[in-house]
Amino acid sequence: MIIHNGLVFGPDCTFTKGDIAFENGIITQIEPSGSLAGDGFDAEGAYVLPGFVDIHTHGCMNSDLCDADPAGLEKILAEYGKNGVTSVVPATMAYGEEVLSGIVRAATPYFGKYGYGAVLRGLNMEGPFLNAVKCGAQNPENIIAPDIGIYERLQELSGGNIRLLDIAPEIPGSMELIRRAAKDCAVSIAHTSADYDTAIAAFEAGASHVTHLFNAMPAFNHREPGVIGAASDRAAYVEIVSDGIHLHPAVVRAVFRLFGVSRVCLVSDSMRGTGMPDGEYELGGLPIILKDGKSILKHGGAIAGSARNLPDCCRSAVKFGILLENALRAASLNPAKAVKLDNIVGSLEIGKNADIVIWNRDLSTRAVFSGGKLLRNVTVQGPPPNAAQPASMHG
Repeated sequence: MIIHNGLVFGPDCTFTKGDIAFENGIITQIEPSGSLAGDGFDAEGAYVLPGFVDIHTHGCMNSDLCDADPAGLEKILAEYGKNGVTSVVPATMAYGEEVLSGIVRAATPYFGKYGYGAVLRGLNMEGPFLNAVKCGAQNPENIIAPDIGIYERLQELSGGNIRLLDIAPEIPGSMELIRRAAKDCAVSIAHTSADYDTAIAAFEAGASHVTHLFNAMPAFNHREPGVIGAASDRAAYVEIVSDGIHLHPAVVRAVFRLFGVSRVCLVSDSMRGTGMPDGEYELGGLPIILKDGKSILKHGGAIAGSARNLPDCCRSAVKFGILLENALRAASLNPAKAVKLDNIVGSLEIGKNADIVIWNRDLSTRAVFSGGKLLRNVTVQGPPPNAAQPASMHG
């Protein structure tokens, strides 16, 4: 299969007119436009992009990862894929070990499997090792002290597929868990009251990431810079929700200036109401209200995830003044690097999986390829067999 004549977003995060060939789900050639002969897809005048990589989302279409329901997970993957999110690392919420174990068991058969739309690349364990004072939309009744045993059992149950662990570093026992978990996955500071020094200590212990920067953490103050100040000094990556609700557009622009284009990850933090009409939904066991695109807790009014998918958040970032190339990098290559998936996805390079999105010049979607296959209507099917895939998620 060949995609002809597109404006190819290369690994250097610039556009070049070119052709891309792929076979058996793997990119085999990238050449100047007109170099490759054969039938294929004409992308004349369009952007040819790596598939979007969402490392913090909970669900959509009235389904949530935490439902631990295979049919619901397939619905989520189909909707992601249709919109151009070809790799996803969805997040749990604060629950006890028994519930989290059920979530992991339901997800495990899907890790790395193509044929459902987006590919489930692992899990983001957002909770339960958080600070109840900054719980946001997390259920404070389920927040517990850091527990290495719980983490290790869940990581083993997942087959090593917990790719991101969220933690509040000021809670006793956090530093020990950060040091342990950082051997296996990325560790993110989240739902925290940590001051600057504590956050710096967490980064020194092995944390590398910050969850939804500015949200559920102390404000960035000129005398008490807190997590945000520490992250500017030490974090490898920070994530932001560019939905026009979580952050003011000026803050989105400031984050790109403060952290630079190589350290910012766009995420959706989408919840089950994404793609659904206004109404009452649920997140982490708590009732939420979705109205006019804003999702809030029914009791208390805290922001409860978003109702936008990642490509829409990327479009919003561009609308807010972020250069298209920088927004695309933040929605593909950077998150792939943050959770160590960049050996197979996140950029268009020979040898990587043929997860490709074609956008029109108005940033609308023309086509999505997942593992080299053009996505149309993704058929909901049973749990996947242990079939060979275009490339192992462990590379």
